[in-house]
Amino acid sequence: MSDAPATAGRRARGGGGAARRAERTAVSIETAKYIERNIPNYEVLTEEALQVIEANAETVLAEIGINFVDNPEGLARWKAAGAQVDGERVRIPRGLARKLCATAPSEYTQHARNPARNVVVGGKNLVLAPVYGPPFVRDVDGGRRYATMADFEKFVKLAYMSKWLHHSGGTVCEPTDVPVNKRHLDMLLAHMIYSDKPFMGSVTEPSRAQDSIEMCEILFGKEFVQENTVMTSLININSPLTFDSIMMGALEVFAANNQASIISPFIVGGAMAPVSVAGTLTQVLAEVMAGVAYSQIIRPGSPVIMGTFVTSIDMNSGAPTFGTPEASHITYGAGQLARRLGLPYRSAGAFCGSKLPDAQAAYESANSLNMGLLSGVNFMLHSCGWLEGGLVASFEKFVMDADQLGVMHHFARGVDMSENGQAMGAIAEVGPGGHYLGCEHTQANFKSAFWRSDLFDYKPFETWDEEGARDTQILAKARVAKMLDTYQQPPLDPEIEARLRAYVAEKKASMPDAFT
Repeated sequence: MSDAPATAGRRARGGGGAARRAERTAVSIETAKYIERNIPNYEVLTEEALQVIEANAETVLAEIGINFVDNPEGLARWKAAGAQVDGERVRIPRGLARKLCATAPSEYTQHARNPARNVVVGGKNLVLAPVYGPPFVRDVDGGRRYATMADFEKFVKLAYMSKWLHHSGGTVCEPTDVPVNKRHLDMLLAHMIYSDKPFMGSVTEPSRAQDSIEMCEILFGKEFVQENTVMTSLININSPLTFDSIMMGALEVFAANNQASIISPFIVGGAMAPVSVAGTLTQVLAEVMAGVAYSQIIRPGSPVIMGTFVTSIDMNSGAPTFGTPEASHITYGAGQLARRLGLPYRSAGAFCGSKLPDAQAAYESANSLNMGLLSGVNFMLHSCGWLEGGLVASFEKFVMDADQLGVMHHFARGVDMSENGQAMGAIAEVGPGGHYLGCEHTQANFKSAFWRSDLFDYKPFETWDEEGARDTQILAKARVAKMLDTYQQPPLDPEIEARLRAYVAEKKASMPDAFT
């Protein structure tokens, strides 16, 4: 669908004349609605296998337990909820975690400052968000280098302008030229100002999660934030079976304020989990159930997603590997477990271990994206831009991946079995030995019948050669430049923008720089 950028609507205050003038002159950016699947999920586990894994996960929780480190308040909460607490080890009686998880919603709406870009997470829906977390960036001209705030802002603008992306993401790269204790403020400000798509909050320290809440209260209004979800943020578990106080502190802030968290084990098979698929799924389920249950202890009904980040390992080098069949088995199986828990599901992405946006990157990313679509993922982080095992955010791969997300949108529609889809009139019109190029049905449908890349080169060889014989990476470089050159900031109430900038300036001035 085509959405004209809008202001914060009923939540905007002041600056009306300037905001209206900005809206009249803004360029309309086309953004597709989040994917609504009309295809079945692919399931690899039998009912018996699912029951075995669920029983084994309950055994892990009850007999082995989970460590909640440096978090005495969390331990007290678990004890009050009925768990056995021994030092920092929490053992959860069989059935207790699943009972607590039952209050988490099966789907929720994350609101954007442009209401036309709201997303519904859960059900048959799939929301696509960009790469998250790389300390390095890469492009054709500059090569591999540490990311800066200028790079971060470029990625936010590219995500805003990418048709098939529904979400602005979070730490699309780590801006290393800004102090660690202050960069979250600049990153949040960039998402709020340079895009009107949904975004993620900061989780690197509980106080930074609170800053995220307070900035959203400026953008959306305090009452609106408490009554609606405006952030979906990533809470990683220190697998195996360990919950640290930083991530749990951020989770506590978000849950208490009705904001969504992705509870996501970080699994490298053979290092952070067993080498077997069933063993890994058992650990994943135990960790997720403990994390989701804890979020519901904080605030019953707070939105939460069952997440899993899964990769295998090269046993020769120790490097993570992507797009493997074992990762697919785990991703498909975790999707089945998430649906049985009644939770939205996060996994997959454009994963690859390649150093460049080359054939290896394409093969591994295609495998990873397809498994995410077919496994029933509802929120896909890292859907574009991922390179070198997540160490690098690539500008060229960002637009290459974002282009290919269109394939997922079209495939998820399923097969059109309407009268027009059956095309019986076309078959009768053409008859034996004819062709369909000029028939009425083709003329009526040719513009939308087939998905077409906006990036790939379909020209004849001679034309392609005359134009410089450009490969996909060079085409992507040109696309990045064109998108950034034509970018226009979506309109935002000037008073709100001024208040956001003042908040960031005041917060940054209140503390000395820290780079660790």
